Amino acid sequence: MIHSLVYYIKTGSSHEPFYEYKKGAINEDEIYARQLCEYFIKDGKEYELYSNEMKSSDEVLIIQEKGIVETFSDEKTYNAGIHLEVRQFKNIGEMSLLHTFHLNTHWEVMRYLLKDIIDIPGLRQMVRDSAEIDEDRRCYVIYVTDI
Repeated sequence: MIHSLVYYIKTGSSHEPFYEYKKGAINEDEIYARQLCEYFIKDGKEYELYSNEMKSSDEVLIIQEKGIVETFSDEKTYNAGIHLEVRQFKNIGEMSLLHTFHLNTHWEVMRYLLKDIIDIPGLRQMVRDSAEIDEDRRCYVIYVTDI
């Protein structure tokens, strides 16, 4: 049984505690979905997943700070529900929004996060490049490229 999800920041050869979600604050499906994301956005900063670990009944994510998060002109913050954006690289500094999924559960999010090839409604199948959980905007984001 999972007790909590704990984020640590890798600093040199050590890890500093960063943020903890106790069970009940988020459910197990969200804990697992977060572990499938290579990037984490919080308080205007971007972090990259370094290691995904377990320690007793805790799930542990070791992250490395990448810097100030890059924002895009078409970004929005979601107030309620579970949202998954699909974005594609176009030019430097431009990640076009292709589609937004409005999902009912984090279990449904995991279906997309686990795939190598994703079917984008109204477009085509595309290759999953990476994914992030953006806490600032309250959504998941999957980055895709052409097959």
